[in-house]
Amino acid sequence: ANYTIVDTGQSTCYDQLSVISCPEEGAAFYGQDSQHAGDQPAYTLSGDGLTVTDNVTGLVWQRSPDTDYDGDIDAADKLTWSELQIYPATLNAENFGGYSDWRLPSIKELYSLIDFRGEDPSGYEGTDTSGLVPFIDTNYFEFGYGDTTAGERIIDAQFASSTLYVSTTMNGDETLFGVNFADGRIKGYGLQIFGSEKTFYVLCVRGNTAYGTNDLVDNGDGTVTDTATALMWAQADSGTSLDWQEALAWVQTKNGERYLGYSDWRLPNAKELQSIVDYTRSPATTGSAAIDPVFSATSITNEAGQPDYPYYWSGTTHANWTLSPGANAAYVAFGRAMGYLNGSWIDVHGAGAQRSDPKEGDPA
Repeated sequence: ANYTIVDTGQSTCYDQLSVISCPEEGAAFYGQDSQHAGDQPAYTLSGDGLTVTDNVTGLVWQRSPDTDYDGDIDAADKLTWSELQIYPATLNAENFGGYSDWRLPSIKELYSLIDFRGEDPSGYEGTDTSGLVPFIDTNYFEFGYGDTTAGERIIDAQFASSTLYVSTTMNGDETLFGVNFADGRIKGYGLQIFGSEKTFYVLCVRGNTAYGTNDLVDNGDGTVTDTATALMWAQADSGTSLDWQEALAWVQTKNGERYLGYSDWRLPNAKELQSIVDYTRSPATTGSAAIDPVFSATSITNEAGQPDYPYYWSGTTHANWTLSPGANAAYVAFGRAMGYLNGSWIDVHGAGAQRSDPKEGDPA
């Protein structure tokens, strides 16, 4: 394998609303994220306190997004797309942390840091963030929520990657994929907002430059192996839409049938699922899902009436701070990440976004 996918860290089981005891095989909700251990997150802080090594991936990260070195993390630390282009060179010139090979992380590298022990604070009206849990390990990384004193929302903690969307979002905006470690999502963000350049937090990375590059082999039997991650995938999807409980049950049924000759299939966790996004593809630019054509993604018609491709469930609960912490699960959009704005349906966050939806209810 060329790189290892770090586990989400999720160790709690959920039903469609709440925390539950982890179910036995054959029971409802069996096979979710926390029931598959994976390679657990593990980090080492450098002696100078400037960098963090991910012991699973081998990638080395800046510890803090405090770009102006003033000891706090606020709106002043955020950079525009043009500023982001020169920022790694600045670090390299000063031999930051003893290294001169810093780069902006790709969206797959950046997403390797996401930790699904976090809780989404969306809808929280307070300004005290001390009780909130972000989607990054703050035992090792310094983190700041949005800067409410600068007019930002608490959830405005979008971290930039080097990955631009090959299509556009909203009404033609050039778009950057970022990870929001406040609310636990990947979204495409327009480079401009209200007529000026949008700004982002940033953590630069160094190390394995092959991280996130798939090496897919069609096994000729309905399975595809990614030799880069050593994961095997089914070539075809379910062919029909399911709610989260049904998706977990569908996998159990497939295991009972020894689907394609195997009985240890699982619903991928959010990070495994994101690992097979192909960010060089999109419905608008390649007429395909954002996935290698070795996979057969079912065609759908989206809310705007366009030919499109589905969202896919992960086994990962997207926990939130409310009384029903388990009501949502994380999914990846392999087609347009649609939203309803100003009276019309548009691609608001891009093919390759990771968002969350209620686990059950009326899809409409």
